[in-house]
Amino acid sequence: MPIVIQGFHDSATGTVSHVVHDPVTRQAAVIDPVLDYEAASGRTATHSADALLMHLRDHGLTLKWILETHAHADHLSAAPYLKRQAGGLIAIGEHIRDVQAGFGRLYNLPVVGDGGFDRLLRDGETLHLGDIAFTVLLVPGHTPADLAYAIEDAVFVGDTLFMPDLGSARADFPGGDAAQLYRSMRRLLALPPQTRLFVCHDYPTGREARWQTTVAEQRAANIHVRDGISEAEFVAMRQARDATLGVPALMLPALQVNIRAGQLPPTEDNGISYLRIPVNALPSARGR
Repeated sequence: MPIVIQGFHDSATGTVSHVVHDPVTRQAAVIDPVLDYEAASGRTATHSADALLMHLRDHGLTLKWILETHAHADHLSAAPYLKRQAGGLIAIGEHIRDVQAGFGRLYNLPVVGDGGFDRLLRDGETLHLGDIAFTVLLVPGHTPADLAYAIEDAVFVGDTLFMPDLGSARADFPGGDAAQLYRSMRRLLALPPQTRLFVCHDYPTGREARWQTTVAEQRAANIHVRDGISEAEFVAMRQARDATLGVPALMLPALQVNIRAGQLPPTEDNGISYLRIPVNALPSARGR
């Protein structure tokens, strides 16, 4: 029996979280879960994560993996909350250490050990979901640590590809590289044409949110990396476009949490947890 996939789109951040399960053993993986965060008040909530938990309960699923495609800059991860509620191991790519080093310096908060992740994954590593083996693919460029997860005929691509009308993610974060991003996208687009690709963000304008496409559709229609667009053309476009983009709205709160597997800072002696905001350390925001 083929794997079962259910996507959950968070309209506030454009993030798509995926629940994947083996219909035989009922073991499940959650990919890129969102912790709701209201920047104006500094309040967190678990509505998005609770929808994932309800799906697990309603379908009698056991959570085995909580998989991050990378350390996201646009939302806080709900991985620790899911682990407390339903179990599972939190995993991310081993190159998260590079991201932790850079952003640890920015926040003046060095990361201890693996930062709370249960597993740091290598390119080509095989994991299991019930009786189903799946493969970890390193796809750097957006960040040095981006992963995709190939499960049967489906690949969960994170930010490495967007839907064809949106193209690709930015490559100007610390450690990002537009040429690497192009090569990572072409690695994915070398898979069989019928391979299903599931993105982890969609920012629709004039259409409903979508998160499933195919290799064939991307090769024919992706505005940034369709067949015929060279690496040099992509790099020139991506660098010019990235130069117009500002800091993502939730990057400063999100990354200091996400490089530590979604763990909020410990509460201080007054019972309140505090996030750090570096002042005058980044360029001003000019747009998404």
